[in-house]
Amino acid sequence: MMDKKTVLVGVLAFGLIGLTALGVWLFRPAGSLRGTAYARPYPPAPAINLVRSDGTPFHMDHLRGNIVLLFFGYTACPDVCPTTMAELKTALDRIGPENADQVKVVFVTVDPQRDTPQRVQEYANHFNDEFIGLSGSEATLSPVWNDYGIFRQVAEGSSATGYLVDHTARITLIDQEGSLRSSYGFETPVEDIVHDLKLLLQ
Repeated sequence: MMDKKTVLVGVLAFGLIGLTALGVWLFRPAGSLRGTAYARPYPPAPAINLVRSDGTPFHMDHLRGNIVLLFFGYTACPDVCPTTMAELKTALDRIGPENADQVKVVFVTVDPQRDTPQRVQEYANHFNDEFIGLSGSEATLSPVWNDYGIFRQVAEGSSATGYLVDHTARITLIDQEGSLRSSYGFETPVEDIVHDLKLLLQ
C-alpha cells in the first residue's frame, strides 16, 4: 500500500506535467508557420531570370505581391515530383479560388537535357493551368539551383525510364514581399501548407 508521501509526490508530479503542457499551449507563438521557417530578417528570394514556353521572359520579381510556392523537379520523375505537384494543386484547391489567385506555383526543371520550356509548361498544366513551368540551358539554370541550395545528380535508370535525376525535393514558400519564409520537405502534410498560405493571406 502506498504511503501518503508517495501519493503526494505523484499528485504534484502529475500537476507539474499538466501545468507544463498548459504553458506550452498558452505560450505557443501565435501565427507560427508550420514549415521550416527562415529566421528574421527574412532573406530575399534569389533572382530567377528564365524564359517561358511562349518565349517571353520570366523574372521572379514579376510575381511580387503574390505568394510563390517554388519547386524544383523534372517531368520524367517517377514519383516525388508528380506527388508534390498534385499536393500543390490540392493546397490551392483548399484555400479557394479567390485566395488561389494570389498564390503562384513555379516549377523549375533540374533536367534541362530533356525538359524543354514547352515540355515543362505542359507538365505543369497537367496539374493546374495557372502553374508556371520553367526551363533553360544548364548554364542558365545552374546559378538558380545553387542559389536555392538544390542538389542534383544524374543517376542510372532503366531502359524504360531512361536516366533518373536525384535532386533536392523541397517546396520553398516566398511571401508577397519577395522574402523567403518557409520550406517543406517531401510528404509534408498538405494541411501544413494550407495553414501557412492562409496565414500569409490574412
